[in-house]
Amino acid sequence: MLVIIDYGMGNLRSVHKAFKRIGAEVEISSNPETIAAADKLILPGVGYFKTGMQNLNERGLVQLLNQRVLIDKVPILGICLGMQLFTSHSEEGNAEGLNWINARTLKFDFSGTQNSLLKVPHIGWNSIAWNKPHFLLENINQNEHFYFVHSYYVKAKEQENVLCSTDYGITFHSALTKENITGVQFHPEKSHHMGMSLLKNFIEKS
Repeated sequence: MLVIIDYGMGNLRSVHKAFKRIGAEVEISSNPETIAAADKLILPGVGYFKTGMQNLNERGLVQLLNQRVLIDKVPILGICLGMQLFTSHSEEGNAEGLNWINARTLKFDFSGTQNSLLKVPHIGWNSIAWNKPHFLLENINQNEHFYFVHSYYVKAKEQENVLCSTDYGITFHSALTKENITGVQFHPEKSHHMGMSLLKNFIEKS
């Protein structure tokens, strides 16, 4: 069973609908027993990093997720805010994250630069450049375009955790990987057939 973790940060229904479209057996839940029984996990999310961490803590899910992901090695895919929560720290609310990947979540700030006319949030289609081959990217072309909506971006400290990079005024890390942990900054559920291919790869190959 694939479980989409409900921690009160939105975007659950569109992610659920996307997985149903590719024939996945999927459930949205915040129930610890359901999450403890999952074969695979999805951590989606749209919103404020600090609130996301507070919600996970208030629902008693941080310790459970650490057990499931770090000890049991259950495959997990983070989407947008979900991936950012994998990092050590965010400038959004000056908050600590799950610290599963040695990375930081930083604010786009183009003031006083040659890119000062770029709008924040970064909204729309942009390309992803592979850092290395990975099962999540099978049947997806190098520099394929995906849909983004975000005001904060991720920078990993170790290149081995960088799956994809994207340019928007700066180069940021748009997909991360570490053992059973994968995350994407973009929204595969809004990225048409390429997004569906990525979700299908996660279901079938992780």
